[in-house]
Amino acid sequence: MDETLSADPIRQNRGVGREVAVVGAGAVGLTAALFLARERATVTVYEAGTVANESSGRAAGVCYDAFAAEPNATLGREAIERFRSFAQAGAPFTSCPYLWLAQTGDEPKIDLVRDGIRRMQKLGVEATELDASEVAERFPALRTDDIAVAGLTAGAGYTDTAAYTEWLADQARAEGVTIEEETPVQLATDSPAVETGEGRREVDDLVVTAGAHSKQLLAGAGVEIAMKPYRVQALVGEVSLGDWEPMVYDTSGDCYLRPHSEGLLAGDGTEPWEADPNGYDRAPNEGFSGSLGDRVTHRLPECELDVDRAWAGLCTATPDRDPLVGAVRDRVYVATGFQGQGFMRSPAIGRRLADDILGGDGIPAFDPTRFDGDESFEVREGMAVESS
Repeated sequence: MDETLSADPIRQNRGVGREVAVVGAGAVGLTAALFLARERATVTVYEAGTVANESSGRAAGVCYDAFAAEPNATLGREAIERFRSFAQAGAPFTSCPYLWLAQTGDEPKIDLVRDGIRRMQKLGVEATELDASEVAERFPALRTDDIAVAGLTAGAGYTDTAAYTEWLADQARAEGVTIEEETPVQLATDSPAVETGEGRREVDDLVVTAGAHSKQLLAGAGVEIAMKPYRVQALVGEVSLGDWEPMVYDTSGDCYLRPHSEGLLAGDGTEPWEADPNGYDRAPNEGFSGSLGDRVTHRLPECELDVDRAWAGLCTATPDRDPLVGAVRDRVYVATGFQGQGFMRSPAIGRRLADDILGGDGIPAFDPTRFDGDESFEVREGMAVESS
């Protein structure tokens, strides 16, 4: 475990007398709000739309601990533990193994998968390397004749992201959090405040967890952050497999898939350029479902996929592919730039963010001020395996 990630125990009443405004009712913001309220802070969440209306509600719901570097390995492990704990309290979450693979002939990805597994194991992640025959024996629904190497972790699962986020909202309300939906705000950062149609409200702490909108919101208050929204796509379809597993990420085919209540959810479609969070196309690109469907049926030959719906959503990128989590000004905090892996780490990130606000150490590696905010960088896919 990364010793720099010490989180103080909750319910020590560290928030007594503090008024906190959280902007954005997604999984990260609501998790932070929940833990702040449990420390007896007075918390109001402002949401321009409705709970889970944006990225959290449109996320794939793939969750895993398969990270090959700190602090992500610790956060991934903590997040899975908390998903499972929340599930015992009624949150939707299904444990399911996660398999990532490289295809025969794709030597760069083969090397990256093998190296990543070794690094995960050194960090205490229970990742196992499998060959094609071992994958076939464990998961007979998968085509395996083109698999060169695969990694497997049981520290994984999936959820209905909209239902989970609604559950979080209910838990937060039960702890006394006020959630103001359909309430767009403007920010003030010199002295933390939010401005709504009803006027200005000064707060002790301002927390911006507005996903792809975080950059524009903060820029309006004179704060620049190194983040770019980018567009991704996914689909849901019926399959003829009954109950099946595992969740799969094909690093060579650039796609992922998981079990879903209606059969299967799959995604790829990353567009490596900056998107407008106020004007992006929420419908899938022409040909997206057919192209991805071909890759799904290649990996699941007996699935008989019948696509029901497809959509596009936004993820957020940073120059180094690590998120921005922490203070950008005195008593002004942000959490964004998760490269498509924000929801899966939200139980840990939101908890650490709350601790940071209440005087804890936060996550030093994700300090948003490590960048000036005006950096030029290319958008890179978040789930992709890389050398570091």
